[in-house]
Amino acid sequence: MVPFGGWDMPLSYPDGTLAEHRACRHGAVVFDVSHLGTVRVTGPDALAALQAAFTNDLGRIAPGRAQYTHLLDPDDASVADDIIVWWIDDEVFDVMPNASNTDRVVAALSPGDAGADGGVEVVDVTPTRAVLAIQGPQARELVAAVSPEAAAVERFRVTTVTINGVECTVAGTGYTGEDGMEIAVPAGDAGGLFDAIIGAGITPAGLGARDTLRLEAGLPLHGHELGAGITPLQAGLGWVVSWDKGDFRGRQALDAERSAGPARTLVALRASDRRPPRQGDEVLRHGVAVGEVTSGNFSPELGVGIALALVSGGAAVGDTLDVSSRGSVRALEVVKPPFVTR
Repeated sequence: MVPFGGWDMPLSYPDGTLAEHRACRHGAVVFDVSHLGTVRVTGPDALAALQAAFTNDLGRIAPGRAQYTHLLDPDDASVADDIIVWWIDDEVFDVMPNASNTDRVVAALSPGDAGADGGVEVVDVTPTRAVLAIQGPQARELVAAVSPEAAAVERFRVTTVTINGVECTVAGTGYTGEDGMEIAVPAGDAGGLFDAIIGAGITPAGLGARDTLRLEAGLPLHGHELGAGITPLQAGLGWVVSWDKGDFRGRQALDAERSAGPARTLVALRASDRRPPRQGDEVLRHGVAVGEVTSGNFSPELGVGIALALVSGGAAVGDTLDVSSRGSVRALEVVKPPFVTR
């Protein structure tokens, strides 16, 4: 168990991170991701409040669907948080911030900041529920033994189902590059559901495997590829921004960067050996520092070190960049993410 965002979270279970990683890629695992926040936003002005706060356009989806989006710093357009929105009903949304960012998201969505006039209610309901993420190619098959309705929820769909007499919200979302779903269950009933999921043959997995899985999938982590000083355009996530929906928090600064072009961009790097680059390692081009590694680890599927890095001057797939790590410099190949395609 390790401290994480104000929570005590499992880093790994007795079989270890590598076994959990491989179980997710080839079977199914369950993560306790209750450290993620849940902010319930309701009322006739709820949609307008979310549209004014976030970069993506909820007009592209509808009730019963989920969407990935960003909350920007209004001054420099850096990503204050990256978020999944579950659109549960016409005027009911569950906004899912990262660990420790919940208060920031609540403040950004409060009526004064969002521009609503009492037609929106914003409540942090994180303490009332747990969230279990079941991921892997066998996730649906195995979850069906616990709840066929939960197993049937399609990717980026959201619905309410009853599991063993308990009302739960299920979304076809995740953070591993694999198929699966996330289940929000009342906190008092989480232990029973977790036991039922384990009993169906699904392997428990911790934060270690969650990180290696998301890195293989080329997915950003707040505090690494996103955060202070890092904009969606620098992170290669311009698709998360709806340029034609009207104003949103941080838009003016992001428009300016879009016109000028980002000063640095995120690239994916693959080593030829098992030694992983690490966060903070310096990236060099022809001996000149051009950036740094934001995330690096060993890829259990590829058997080599992999990394994401923010670099200036751009880099094309097939190029090589040098990484200075623990006193040595070696060349890594620029590749197209994700590292592992499912």
